[in-house]
Amino acid sequence: MTRPMFIILALVVAAGLSAVATSGAWAQATTTSVTSERPREAVALGRYLVQTAGCNDCHTAGYNEAAGKLAESQWLIGDTLGWRGPWGTTYATNLRLYFANLSEEQWLAHARRMEPRPPMPWFNVRAMSDTDLRAIYRYLKAAGPAGQPAPAYVPPGQTPKGPFVQFP
Repeated sequence: MTRPMFIILALVVAAGLSAVATSGAWAQATTTSVTSERPREAVALGRYLVQTAGCNDCHTAGYNEAAGKLAESQWLIGDTLGWRGPWGTTYATNLRLYFANLSEEQWLAHARRMEPRPPMPWFNVRAMSDTDLRAIYRYLKAAGPAGQPAPAYVPPGQTPKGPFVQFP
């Protein structure tokens, strides 16, 4: 194949892939969902991200044990299960309460600089696009506040009062 033919073929393939990537509901949800014209799509994308990115795994009590089959009204209200290690004991924040008084811009700034204690995978949150972070914010705002605050952090050397997972 000659170089010009290869370039033309590469451009045709790239154009075809671009058309596939920008078609359908998923592309619409990811590219336009955070605009003010499409708030419902942003909420749907946020729900999808919360569910597939593992947010519920820690921030929703009983989610893993129920194989994800908990009422959505129970999602993201934190947990009393502690995560204990050399850093002390941490608890999954009640995100529904945390986001209640947070603006979208405050959330974006926080998401870009956060480094909470383990086992929170803050590096995964930092890797998300602004579109994804805005969608998560809009999902949590639509869900509204619910539940109680998570227990307070327990420093190293102190034993938490409730159940906890011990890290080596």
